[in-house]
Amino acid sequence: MKRNKLLKKFMVISIILAVCISMVACSSGQQSAKQQNQSAQPKEQGQKKILIAFSQGTMNHPFRIAMVERNKEYAEKNYPDVEFIATDGQNTSSKQVADVEDLIAKKPNVLIVSPLTEAALTPPVQKAMDMGIPVVTLDRKVNTKVTCHIGAKNYPMGVKAAEFIAKALNGKGNIIEIQGTAGASATVERDKGFRDTIAKYPDMKIIADQYCDYVREPAMKFMEDMLQRFPKGQIQAIYSHNDAMAMAAIEAIKAAGRMDEIKVITGMDGENLAFDSIKKGELTATIIYPYCAPEGVQYAYKIAKGEKVPEEVVLEGDLVTKENVDKYIGKGI
Repeated sequence: MKRNKLLKKFMVISIILAVCISMVACSSGQQSAKQQNQSAQPKEQGQKKILIAFSQGTMNHPFRIAMVERNKEYAEKNYPDVEFIATDGQNTSSKQVADVEDLIAKKPNVLIVSPLTEAALTPPVQKAMDMGIPVVTLDRKVNTKVTCHIGAKNYPMGVKAAEFIAKALNGKGNIIEIQGTAGASATVERDKGFRDTIAKYPDMKIIADQYCDYVREPAMKFMEDMLQRFPKGQIQAIYSHNDAMAMAAIEAIKAAGRMDEIKVITGMDGENLAFDSIKKGELTATIIYPYCAPEGVQYAYKIAKGEKVPEEVVLEGDLVTKENVDKYIGKGI
């Protein structure tokens, strides 16, 4: 009898001990899981995004706006691990230099620069490269080695415009050249390609030119002055370094009632307004200059991921005239 009582007591104690051990084990497991979750959470939250910083020289033109916005949109849609920031140099080299210095201080994984002018932006780009920050330049170049340059060839575009005008005028006529920003590589190359080619035609002459900063207002004022300076019959063609300035020239020419006199007006870049103007028979032609998007952020992302990229990526541009404009309507910038 006594033995049975001892056995029952032993069994009760064993059950109590088993329950306690189980509860302790469960609590320990929960605590361990909680600790694991806590240790994993900061790791996920602390994952640093790839910072791609873009310094744009100016946002006063649809081409420049599209270059920034389309690259940004592509990054947001396709690269969730990227933080994309951009600055506007406001068409002032000193402002863009300060922008680049600020972006360098943020230590981006890749710095994209579309320089306003070559001379001013070369030192800060060189500084970034010396610090080990990869640099991608878009459209315009700087006078130092960068990781990758993306853009079309501006010199051949000048050649193409000159050949088109020479053919339209049968190799004889006077030309007004509306240039872009002084010192910008695009301006220098578009001018040189044009002049080198026109020099082959002895009966063709550039009778006036002026830097108009790729902006409408100075281009319109310049054209108004030229219409005053050169009487009717002395201007046969207008060569503009971009579409915005070409459209401004057309406004001035229409206001002066001299559209019938000027046989050829050409622009560059590929704006929708330019395509519409060609369709209406006002602008004669434009040469599309790709606005380097999404290629800019695509190559920057490859560099950030450690992929090898070419030192230069050349984008192709088409000549748009009344013969082929229909396929470009609504597809410009």
